[in-house]
Amino acid sequence: MQAEYRQRRQQLMAKLGNGTAIFRSAPMAVMHNDVEYTFRQDSDFFYLTGFNEPEAVAVLAPHHQEHQFVLFVQPKERDKEVWTGYRCGVEKAKEIFGADEAYPIAEMDEKLPQYLEKADRIYYHLGRDRAFNETILKHWQRLMATYPKRGTGPIAIEDSGPILHAMRQVKSPAELELMRKAAAISVEAHNQAREIAAPGRYEYEVQAEMERIFRLQGGMGPAYPSIVASGSNACVLHYIENNRQMQDNELLLIDAGCAYGYYNADITRTFPVGGKFTPEQKALYEIVLEAQLQAIAQVQPGNPYNQFHDTAVRVITEGLVELGIIKGEVDKLIEEEKYKPFYMHRTGHWLGLDVHDVGVYQHGESPQILQPGQVLTVEPGLYIVPDTKPGEDQPEIDPRWSGIGIRIEDDVLVTSTGHEVLTAGVPKLVEELKD
Repeated sequence: MQAEYRQRRQQLMAKLGNGTAIFRSAPMAVMHNDVEYTFRQDSDFFYLTGFNEPEAVAVLAPHHQEHQFVLFVQPKERDKEVWTGYRCGVEKAKEIFGADEAYPIAEMDEKLPQYLEKADRIYYHLGRDRAFNETILKHWQRLMATYPKRGTGPIAIEDSGPILHAMRQVKSPAELELMRKAAAISVEAHNQAREIAAPGRYEYEVQAEMERIFRLQGGMGPAYPSIVASGSNACVLHYIENNRQMQDNELLLIDAGCAYGYYNADITRTFPVGGKFTPEQKALYEIVLEAQLQAIAQVQPGNPYNQFHDTAVRVITEGLVELGIIKGEVDKLIEEEKYKPFYMHRTGHWLGLDVHDVGVYQHGESPQILQPGQVLTVEPGLYIVPDTKPGEDQPEIDPRWSGIGIRIEDDVLVTSTGHEVLTAGVPKLVEELKD
């Protein structure tokens, strides 16, 4: 993978001109008292370096005569490594990760100016690490103070995101290999979940079995907190308590995915706990399924990003009208967003190193155009939340629909000729979900 990281850095540096880009590693997050969460590297930092330690800074300075790629890292310290794990150290940062130069992180303030003083701008994302933000701003201010004497130095700070995130949006073959593996593990876990789900079992039992498979198959664990929502819990979009006992004649909505090699899968399936849909569940499920199938068909290179969402909204609105849950002319209902009490989220998002991956969805008024190598989710849903008030001009909701929540989600790769559903191995047709 080092050749891949090097290629990414070279591609980014070609876009920086005479600028210098600075990237900060993720911080260690505290779970409670002095217990820390498992470290997870910042995605931008990892994308460019593959370096998986905290307290590090990467500098890209394409204009520097000797050092275009510089790492500041924690030095080797045996006493600390005994407690918190082995460190790469300064020398290995050059040997293993291909840095042209590496320094102890404590020397950053001293060494960094030489990579900034001839740059015309600093590319840096002002993130959540306020102390480091202040450090970068102070370096910039010092250089600006001496600019009249030297006539060189960064006269602006520009966010690195727009350039780097456009690169991250289009996945390389190596990235797609990792995403296919994350998807395959997630498919196995979802299929096992459907096998063990039964009336009387608890949501957390299903969660535990899925996350066991994530780790057993070499994954890092869940890509995000697993949602295992039975009954009306499925109407809570980000339900994660997972502590309810499942009952017969209920649906179970599972939104869960595996992280593998830092890349993520994101799958949702909804199915009857007891193996049989009620008539109301089946009617709503078929609407969501049709919306998803038609939306996936719109994932084509050259199509605007919003087209698959608009397609799903139309199918869902038509279905709600047919069932009498809302009334009116479909185009007007869509224009007035009368479907939103029942379908309140978008139909998808980018997927990659982050579950909600980076990249713009539109440029001003113009939507992003889909291109080969992009991966996105397609996840329409319907949620008849108890006590929903659809509006003065809409009918009261018949209690037989109340508490039904359905979402169907797949991960879809845009190809040169159309699309590929990476998560197609989890059944979703009605006839596949019956006993």
